[in-house]
Amino acid sequence: MEAWEKSLKRCITSPEELSGLFRSQGADLTCVVRRYPMRITPYYLGLIREPGDPIWRQCVPDPEELNDVTQSPDPLDEERLSPVPGLIHRYPDRVVFLVSTACAVYCRFCMRKRGVGCQGMSPAPVDQSVAYIASKPQIRDVILSGGDPLLLSDDRLDGILTALRRIPHVEIIRIGTRVPVTLPERITVKLARLLKRHQPLYLNTHFNHPREITEQSARACARLADAGIQLGNQSVLLKGVNDDPQVMRELMQRLLAIRVRPYYIHQMDLVQGTAHFRTRVADGVAVMAALRGHTSGLAVPHYVIDLPGGKGKVEVTSARFSGDGSRLTVSNYLGEEIEYRET
Repeated sequence: MEAWEKSLKRCITSPEELSGLFRSQGADLTCVVRRYPMRITPYYLGLIREPGDPIWRQCVPDPEELNDVTQSPDPLDEERLSPVPGLIHRYPDRVVFLVSTACAVYCRFCMRKRGVGCQGMSPAPVDQSVAYIASKPQIRDVILSGGDPLLLSDDRLDGILTALRRIPHVEIIRIGTRVPVTLPERITVKLARLLKRHQPLYLNTHFNHPREITEQSARACARLADAGIQLGNQSVLLKGVNDDPQVMRELMQRLLAIRVRPYYIHQMDLVQGTAHFRTRVADGVAVMAALRGHTSGLAVPHYVIDLPGGKGKVEVTSARFSGDGSRLTVSNYLGEEIEYRET
């Protein structure tokens, strides 16, 4: 068993374990964890300085998760856009391939909160998904997601990548993963060599706060970059975590220093159980204003909204705001004009 697998076996998964470590943690989280599972790696737990801090908010359950009942568990309509189980085909030339249902840490703001870590969600049947991709010559870009693809064994991951590389029209493979942030010991020399064999391959990390950039996470990213893997980062704008312009600027600048290019800042999806993280779009605009011209253009990501109903991502810079700022009109990649409401 590798070191990272041993770390997973030592994860915090129950409120009782948590309360034994943080005596000030008083709320009863049993009902929350029954609905939305909890898992925190020893490494990520060690980044918490006090209850309620930006690391705590991202990984520790909150009773507020059960109070948000007005939104959809699947606002992006991923299940409707799945031609085969676990494969999402929203855009003409790319698919999202859900190869895992587990993560090292179950983030409390997860866009797939409805199923990740739960019994009701299963990874995509690989043969069926690969056959679908092979049958659609317009698909040139495959994004491995989940869950976290890098929680698969090396052999399992290599098998999936090899199967995709045998499809002539698949030009690009991307991996979305948070393990450099939450389980950096997973990025082994062996894994980096494995990934290097499947170029061109792009890997998007998910750092949300400067304190997540540590000696260990920087070393993990360096190992990937040294293997020729192109690294990008997708952050989510989260209330009480990174909705401060100075915090976000520090994050973007420090990402560049570890060879990770800021790619997206996402407006929080309208996912059930996440309302306590949601910011106003105006807050995101303020964050972007603090970046543009005040730091290198390399450190300025795209600020995007993933539209409900599977309508696609749009940049907020192209939006037209209503008088009170709570509604905005955007045009998606199909040229459709869509009204987006913040709540």
